[in-house]
Amino acid sequence: MTAPGQSGVVYFIDASYFIFRAYYSMPSDMADAQGNATHALYGFARFLSDLLEQVRPQRIGVAFDTSLRSETSFRNRIYPAYKANREAPPADLARQFALCREFCRHLGLAEFAHDEYEADDIIGTLSSRAHAAGLASVLVTRDKDLSQLVRDGDVFWDYSANARYHYHDIGPRFGVRPERIADFLALTGDSVDNIPGVPGIGKKTACELFRVFSSLDDLYADLDRVATLKLRGAAGVAAKLRAHKETAYFARRLTGIVCDIPLQASLDDLKRRAPDSALLERFFDTHGFGRVLRTQTQRIAAAGF
Repeated sequence: MTAPGQSGVVYFIDASYFIFRAYYSMPSDMADAQGNATHALYGFARFLSDLLEQVRPQRIGVAFDTSLRSETSFRNRIYPAYKANREAPPADLARQFALCREFCRHLGLAEFAHDEYEADDIIGTLSSRAHAAGLASVLVTRDKDLSQLVRDGDVFWDYSANARYHYHDIGPRFGVRPERIADFLALTGDSVDNIPGVPGIGKKTACELFRVFSSLDDLYADLDRVATLKLRGAAGVAAKLRAHKETAYFARRLTGIVCDIPLQASLDDLKRRAPDSALLERFFDTHGFGRVLRTQTQRIAAAGF
């Protein structure tokens, strides 16, 4: 993995995953003096502080989803059923999301959210700008969708599993190369996000297709070739693809991460700033946190952040 603090790397944190993970794994009776739940906040703060101590990044961006179910996103405008299969988030979670953003600011980290676009699109846009500037990206997440952003020199870091995947590891891990992830999901659908795919096209078939074709456009430009491939029921696969071309391209609008959103941020904004010790102390007092986080953030500041 990239050496800690290396100046040619930007770390991007998929905050929502780690907040949800903390919400469901930390003791739910953690609360401040007013009885407000703090377990997701505390778990996220520990994760983020541990990461900063471990890798000491010089550039880092933390991306949040403003709407927990993304009703305001452009994807919901074109497909109202997008993520509609998910349960409404717990009532005490939205407040903790806002506090996680506040913690990032006190810690000297750039944090981002957008009413129209998701955290994935924020990371995609900033990562694209980093690549243009000759910087590599480390994507700290477990969300397979973000693997489509990985390019040579980048790392997909499944922090919870302590597993790191480089560009050439994505294919063996997820079935297809990074550039084909969005097209792959357009064919198979994505039940997690309630995205329809081409009926009858499963993961194995989609993997085989994208070993031959470089993209969805390439596939549909030479669709007759599918019937000649050594696929089980190849003629039927070709017929399904032809009958559901519109569905596939519609799904592709949902599965692709947008890498050019109107985000007012520069790569300089991703440079870490010194933690605000006074605000952190007040924050810890307000939310009833003890010495562990206080001591840890003091170490982070003393190490030159």
